[in-house]
Amino acid sequence: MTKSLILASVAALALCTAPALAQDQARIAPGAPGDAPTWVNAAKTGAGASYEAYVDGRYADGGPTGDVSRVWFSLADGVLTETMYGLIHEAQIKQMRFAVVTETGLSVEGTDTTSRTEYLHTDANGRPLSPAYRVITTDKQGRYEIEKRIYTDPDQQSLVVRTTFKAMRGEITPYLLLEPHIANTGVNDLGQVSRDRLHAYEGSTHLVLRSDAPFEMATVGFVGTSDALTDLKAHSRINNAYASTGTSTGNLMLAGALPAIRAGQTLSRDFIVGFGDSEVTASAAGEATVVTGLDTVLANFNGEGSAVGWEDYIASLTDLPRIAEQSTDGGKLAYASALMLKVQEDRTHAGALIASLSNPWGDTVDATNPSTGYKAVWPRDFYQVAMAMLALGDTETPLAAFRYLPQVQVRADTPGNTGATGWFLQKTWVDGTIEWVAVQLDQTAMPIMLGYKLWKAGLVSDAEMAGMYTRMIKPAADFLVEGGQLGLNWNDRTVTPPWTQQERWEEQEGYSPSTTAAVVAGLVTAAEIARASGDTTSAERYLATADDYAGKIESRMFTTEGSLGDGKYFVRITRNEDPNDRAPIGEANAQQGLPEDQIVDGGFLELVRYGVRPADASSIDATLPEYDDQTREDRLRVRYDLNGVPAWRRYGNDGYGENVETGNGYGVGGMTPGQRGRVWPFFTGERGHYDLALALQSGAQDTTAIRDTYVRGMESFANGGLLLPEQVWDGVGNPTDYDYQPGQGTNSATPLAWTHAEYIKLLRSLADRKVWDRYDPVAERYSAK
Repeated sequence: MTKSLILASVAALALCTAPALAQDQARIAPGAPGDAPTWVNAAKTGAGASYEAYVDGRYADGGPTGDVSRVWFSLADGVLTETMYGLIHEAQIKQMRFAVVTETGLSVEGTDTTSRTEYLHTDANGRPLSPAYRVITTDKQGRYEIEKRIYTDPDQQSLVVRTTFKAMRGEITPYLLLEPHIANTGVNDLGQVSRDRLHAYEGSTHLVLRSDAPFEMATVGFVGTSDALTDLKAHSRINNAYASTGTSTGNLMLAGALPAIRAGQTLSRDFIVGFGDSEVTASAAGEATVVTGLDTVLANFNGEGSAVGWEDYIASLTDLPRIAEQSTDGGKLAYASALMLKVQEDRTHAGALIASLSNPWGDTVDATNPSTGYKAVWPRDFYQVAMAMLALGDTETPLAAFRYLPQVQVRADTPGNTGATGWFLQKTWVDGTIEWVAVQLDQTAMPIMLGYKLWKAGLVSDAEMAGMYTRMIKPAADFLVEGGQLGLNWNDRTVTPPWTQQERWEEQEGYSPSTTAAVVAGLVTAAEIARASGDTTSAERYLATADDYAGKIESRMFTTEGSLGDGKYFVRITRNEDPNDRAPIGEANAQQGLPEDQIVDGGFLELVRYGVRPADASSIDATLPEYDDQTREDRLRVRYDLNGVPAWRRYGNDGYGENVETGNGYGVGGMTPGQRGRVWPFFTGERGHYDLALALQSGAQDTTAIRDTYVRGMESFANGGLLLPEQVWDGVGNPTDYDYQPGQGTNSATPLAWTHAEYIKLLRSLADRKVWDRYDPVAERYSAK
């Protein structure tokens, strides 16, 4: 089509669209249920929610921050992505983006644009003070730019998206495209639209989007059959508009057309999305936000003036300024990490800390059934986050987290349980609903370790600790001693510690250095608590067991006849007590179960972190060359220096990542041997902690090299929104589904709370000149010289 014909078409559309579409508004959308739904890109560049202050350690309306907002949002590829309302895993929106008809064709945000993400509210040094964002998307052909300012209303169940469109080359006509996934799925939604509002719902969950000016027209359809984007791709206009989906449910897209914008001109529109248990309450939430005034809502969100908001939370972190001095970026990532750790807490269940506000490789994950993805509680990730928040000087959230933990511990009255008690559930929803039930002994030890830290910090009184000892800590410690026959859902295995059903990567059974390190630390700290609680018999029992486990670490897990290097190193895991028999470990992620001596990981460094072994222990020193060997074939190689930064994979032969043969994301087309786990940035922090422990043990005064190598290294892995990922691209293979560069976060999960936590803990450790996760009674017992 020539340019003159395009201009004529646009002019004709402006003249005839309104009357023609007015007749169509009564039509019911055909094509249900639409295409099979998925989630979206998990490489988020932004994540946000309102700051809500506790009321007596819980979330409740009427406190310093008013009514509790339970809305979270995320950003990826320059567009609004998964937006949650209710509990933190309950997604209601898949994405909201704009399609733009230009004089030379259709352009869609995310696909046909570049983007950058900025924080709206920063201090004089550029350090973020709230998770409110400015997102700018620019058409790759330079035809338009869209700026969005995104934040939630801290006093309502609503989301604000203030948008400005700029036509830079030729006339443009934008269309808002909203894809709901109500009630955390994309298959059962109903929708209805008018020029004044877009409404989607399922059961008793509703959202209503309104603009500050009526749409030129509006339509709702089923994705892939009758939706606006399908129409726009075919005709560069909406030929078929529908007012409702009728009684048919499915995968929906709601759309609203905006006025045409001439070259050089701008158009601003404010969009408010309200949520509620009915159309009336969802509409009222959005209307209340408008009545308050969007500038005032943002000021309240930030905590400016007399309003209590994110500025107040940042100001409460007494150690943040001090530890931020250890950064190499002026503290920007430290402040962003503080925000991300608090954002990723549920606002109904105080202290419920999730792993990530994302769904790994979400754009390939089926959304037919509800999925928490990483928006769930793992006690291991939970421990990392709580410890990091304590390192920041947050005295409230870690305490709420500790008090939350009993609801994810297995008891005699746990629904469906007929077996052993005391261990902690593998993965749960924030309300305690059981999802996965394998036993990972480190996840049973870490709640004890967290409690000990809080007790020694004076945040848990002796009286409260005595109560928690009886209720939670003693059952956990007893399980670490005795294990037992399980009886929950499918799991009827017998666990005999320190043998674990799964180690920290949730894939292998046996004897693991990282798991054993946590178990020993858990038992020693449990003994301290038991003695203070008057249970000296149990205290002695815990110590005797810890001594037994610690004394057999090398004989069980350190091979002296391995096939790598000089044959002397810690293996990742061994299924029996003989690390020299080269027995195969289990298959995982479509990777063949190789002999145990071929697989090395960094778990042995946890022995130093917690104080179970001194940093210069011969077994530790002997393993480092194998862990660091960059001459090994890619399949078994663990270390990759990316852009000068030392970085590591989880272990050799890891298959949890993109496929090196097809370039596809994880699991696309089925599980195949070509899958490859990539580099995880928090290992750079773990190694920094080890190097710090070694330096301090040797009496070194200058730790500048550690800061310049490991702190700077972790900062290099942050994206433009200052978010840290689970994995970054290691350069092996051709990522045909994604345009990754070495060191860039992949589509696995961003932000990963554990990565942000490790970064904060490394800053704290450097500031204190002491490893933050080191437990004095453990180190005094096993590492003192």
